[in-house]
Amino acid sequence: MCTLIHMDEIRDRLQRTRRVTIPWSEDPARGIDGAFLDELLERWANGYDWGVHERRISELPWETVRSGATDLRVIHRRSANPGAPVVVLLHGWPDSVLRFERVLPLLADMNVVVPALPGFPFAAPLTDAGMSVNRMAGIVADALDELGYSRYTLSGGDVGGAVAEILAAQHPDRAASLHLTNVAPQHAFTADPAKLAPDAAAYLGRAAQWFRTEGGYIAEQSTRPNTLAVALGDSPAGLAAWIVEKLQGWSDESAFTVDDLLTWVTAYWVTGTIGTSFATYTEPATLPGRVETPTVLSVFPHDIKPEPRSYAEAFLNIREYVEHRAGGHFAAWEQPEAYAGDVRRAVELGG
Repeated sequence: MCTLIHMDEIRDRLQRTRRVTIPWSEDPARGIDGAFLDELLERWANGYDWGVHERRISELPWETVRSGATDLRVIHRRSANPGAPVVVLLHGWPDSVLRFERVLPLLADMNVVVPALPGFPFAAPLTDAGMSVNRMAGIVADALDELGYSRYTLSGGDVGGAVAEILAAQHPDRAASLHLTNVAPQHAFTADPAKLAPDAAAYLGRAAQWFRTEGGYIAEQSTRPNTLAVALGDSPAGLAAWIVEKLQGWSDESAFTVDDLLTWVTAYWVTGTIGTSFATYTEPATLPGRVETPTVLSVFPHDIKPEPRSYAEAFLNIREYVEHRAGGHFAAWEQPEAYAGDVRRAVELGG
């Protein structure tokens, strides 16, 4: 996995962090809170124990599966019943397989596969460019075939949701059902408002407003990933600010403890994957116009831009549209029982 030598390096760098003036420190619309960042960095340098978390992560049932010319590392937990349903959990950005740690125990009666998507923490080293969501979908499909799974339910959101949509469209015979927490955001750039229901067309306006006010990170990660990767990959403080702003801003209140935040950030630092995690923003994606796989869409109120049912139905075969009272973008972590319940809904749809 990783080594504790990394923590010595992090602590040394953190001790020499150059604090910069943040004129708008207490305005959440301007980015991370300066006082909280200071608290976070102090804990990271003095008291945070990565070793405890590293051991826990290492003890998960990891496997490496050959998929064409690519190694795909997955958490693979087989059910005691070989004929049990198969569920594939697909994470997004800026997280990793850790998104699903709290869901795994709730799906103990199923065969569960959690791929560390190429370029993200805990994945096999990414050695070439071109790692689009389309390519990821092919890699995951081939890996599942190698594991002996010919029929499964795909569950995820963010990057993982786009991978799930593409995989289901390319292999309708394998994808029994989908469970998603959002519609792939790329659809918003190609959708024709004239062909949408009124509330779906109105949603496009809200999504466009979100991209204008919150999407600066997308512009930088998609157009100048090399420049940004150097800045974040060389500065623990910079990396923490970039990631934690999203973890906090996109989630329900109190979704993460300080040590939770540090563990998710440390996963990026020790694996050196912040730059390669930008690949799906940089590489062009081709999404299907519509996916006919039976789908459960889970809507969590604190997610970044929850879609109305009419919009989702323009691209997906929505069988169940489940609105929850709490939770955000990282719902599998924030509301694991609700998330697992909706996964089971999707499994039942797939029959």
